[in-house]
Amino acid sequence: MTDAPDRPLGPPLPGWTPRPRPRRDTLSGPRCRLEPLSVEAHGQDLWQANAADTDGRMWDYMSCGPFADFTDYSTWLTGAAAGEDPLFFAIVDQASDKALGVASYLRIDPANGVIEVGNIAYSPALQGTVLATEAMHLMMAHAFDDLGYRRYEWKCNAFNAPSRRAAQRLGFSYEGLFRNHMIVKGRSRDTAWFAITDNDWPAIKTAHETWLAADNFDADGTQRHALSALTTALRKDDPGTV
Repeated sequence: MTDAPDRPLGPPLPGWTPRPRPRRDTLSGPRCRLEPLSVEAHGQDLWQANAADTDGRMWDYMSCGPFADFTDYSTWLTGAAAGEDPLFFAIVDQASDKALGVASYLRIDPANGVIEVGNIAYSPALQGTVLATEAMHLMMAHAFDDLGYRRYEWKCNAFNAPSRRAAQRLGFSYEGLFRNHMIVKGRSRDTAWFAITDNDWPAIKTAHETWLAADNFDADGTQRHALSALTTALRKDDPGTV
């Protein structure tokens, strides 16, 4: 079928085939690695790291938590670790060999080449660190470069300003607000949608690698260039076609 001037149908994708589903592989970088989540391997580390979040703020916009005790938390971890979608990973600090947070692939759609990152629960020791950024880069690079996905999504509660800033800093483009999208912990949630496409990825990948490079940090570990400065021009303010 060919497009008529008054009937645009979108670009054809000759030779497209469904993408493979992500597997329980370890993804490694210089500062962190992502391991398939395991209660036995990561449970105590995560529980101890999360304990520094004394007011439970890290769980405000999550569908789970805070947890009353380790038994409660390990029950949740057991279910999370067993799932295929979401597919959970523990984020492990290479230097200390301690798990400091979790993240997952979810809403995995091989037929259309769409995958989402979410369920991101960073302990205080991981929040705002280079490790945190490297973990997101590793998951993104695996989805695009290794698995060949076309679209990588980030969704969050519209009130979650830190998550929205994190998405845009990483190069995600804002695509709109889904009102009354979910009910979470008895409250109505509007959801902000962000995405990166395979066309966006090469330039965003370069920005990530430039920021993560050792020479972007001085002897005290202070960044010379902000990642947001490298990705601002790469984001699409309005991806609409009308």
